[in-house]
Amino acid sequence: MPVTSATFRRLALSLPEATEGSHMAHPDFRVRNKVFASLGAREKDWGTVKLTPEQQEVLLAAEPAMFKPAAGAWGRRGWTQVNLAAANATTLGSALAMAWRNTAPKGLVAQNAG
Repeated sequence: MPVTSATFRRLALSLPEATEGSHMAHPDFRVRNKVFASLGAREKDWGTVKLTPEQQEVLLAAEPAMFKPAAGAWGRRGWTQVNLAAANATTLGSALAMAWRNTAPKGLVAQNAG
């Protein structure tokens, strides 16, 4: 079953101290005011997660229908688009958790390890 933007939002906001904001007229998700994910930045049925280039490479290889690099330098830095129609909640949840860990302060990540 495809993931919806509501599922993306629920999963993102389930992470510790995650909040929803807005940037350039689309929702984004932050931890301590730093963006780790967003919805519909370029395309309505897509989300974006902040991965490392290495994490991005692994997910692109494992789920090519679900993930693609963001355009230009953003994509080369690891920002990765998520095709919600091809997504499953388990893999999306893992990608969002990686993005959260990449963005959250180290102390907060350590408090929520495991």
